[in-house]
Amino acid sequence: MDSPTPVNARISIIGAGPGGLTCARILQQHGIPVTVYDRDPEVNSRNQGGSLDLHEEDGQLALREAGLLEEFFALARLESQEMRRMDPAGRVLAHHLPDAGETVSPEIDRGQLRDLLLDSLAAGTVQWGRTLASVSGPADGPRTLTFADGTAVEADLVIGADGASSRVRTAVSPATPRYTGVSFLEAWFDDMETAHPELSELVGKGSAHVADGERGLFAQRNSGSHMRVYIMQRVPADWITTNGLRPEDTEGIRAHLLSEYAAWSPQTLRMITDNDGPYVDRPLFALPVPHTWEHSPSVTLLGDAAHLMPPLGVGVNLAMLDASELALALVHSATIGDAVHSYEKAMLPRSTDMAQMLEGGAEHLLSVPDPDEIARFGPSRP
Repeated sequence: MDSPTPVNARISIIGAGPGGLTCARILQQHGIPVTVYDRDPEVNSRNQGGSLDLHEEDGQLALREAGLLEEFFALARLESQEMRRMDPAGRVLAHHLPDAGETVSPEIDRGQLRDLLLDSLAAGTVQWGRTLASVSGPADGPRTLTFADGTAVEADLVIGADGASSRVRTAVSPATPRYTGVSFLEAWFDDMETAHPELSELVGKGSAHVADGERGLFAQRNSGSHMRVYIMQRVPADWITTNGLRPEDTEGIRAHLLSEYAAWSPQTLRMITDNDGPYVDRPLFALPVPHTWEHSPSVTLLGDAAHLMPPLGVGVNLAMLDASELALALVHSATIGDAVHSYEKAMLPRSTDMAQMLEGGAEHLLSVPDPDEIARFGPSRP
């Protein structure tokens, strides 16, 4: 079939994360209709995760195109750009304090960013409780989206913004994410100033990173006096069960971790022992590098669905940049097929370059910083 014009096309976005919602927002601003489908039963059915730093050259650029940059800065935490690098004894090796008014990479809670984007969309744009089961139909469209509840819709363009385990990806690529060899265990802390004052002082207003070559901790302040700590280890993906533990066995996991981190100081071990509630297992996966696919005018991918990488501060930023560039390609192209081709021509080389740069980066999260890295980070401050 002939590729339709964007304004007359049936455009379906799978996934109501930052990338999918940014794309939908920019399309709607330019009068292009779009529907977003998400598997969550409702908007507040689960916690959206930790804090995100949005960079001037990608995440913030996308929000500017979405007309939401001013609203973002009303929510963002400039002080959370503070970063500390410490050793296992709790000594500060390097300390970055942001300059007054610095806006290079301010933090915002993922849930706040999602709400900001959702509230900017026309009512009914997002359909909740729609778990995608399959994408079928000819490469030149239209495509049929079949959902787990048995319903189906046709689309002239399907945009996969559905993350690491993307169902849309299977329509254009056989690639599947591979375990990196590094696993995160997420721990939550509440009422930092009153319940965890020692940790509050240790971490500061932003983030703190500690590693000894085999294991590490990354603490990240969130809004509302909350904090998340990511306990990082080089272990098998199923390390909890292979050690005779269960994910809900908080005390058993804590005892195991204290054995693994036995050489660390009591000060830094508070990030393991003082959490409020259970741990959350988050093994790290990444797509093969490079990850490309044969062009299809009726299906494309953005964000982690296209280029899942280790969590080194680029994922959401790249997803939002992808979303902005795809939306603008649709705005300025004569047909859906032209837009997808133009978008992928820029996105695939960029994402390949970044993925090659970050390949093996999960291991870097566990490494002890060398003097050159410390010098680049900034001098230690009291």
